[in-house]
Amino acid sequence: MAEFLSADHMAAATEALNADPGFRNSMTNTQLGLQFVVTDGPSGDVRYYLDVADGRASMELGELDGADASVTSDYESAEAMARGALNVQMAFMTGKIKVGGNMATIMMNQGLINELVRVQGGIDIEF
Repeated sequence: MAEFLSADHMAAATEALNADPGFRNSMTNTQLGLQFVVTDGPSGDVRYYLDVADGRASMELGELDGADASVTSDYESAEAMARGALNVQMAFMTGKIKVGGNMATIMMNQGLINELVRVQGGIDIEF
């Protein structure tokens, strides 16, 4: 079992995303870089990213140069979304997540983002 927001979690997410037919279908002909920032975690802030290119997805800890957009949330909200207890759209509408960068890119890739959340909800994570 991977610890939430750890390197093992990112590796498990990368494997799950690339193995999932629904996610793979959502990333057809997509080039997308999303930077995530989770604040106020037990070990401080965590930065990770999703990079979709050439029919593959990769989630890694760290910073993605040239990310299309960034998504920032506190640890409590990130955990609730990962557990499926908080809907991403509701989190955005209620200010629990903040989006920066190219908002049009986020809107155009809403299907991929929904698939990302769905697949991540199936990963065995220790919180």
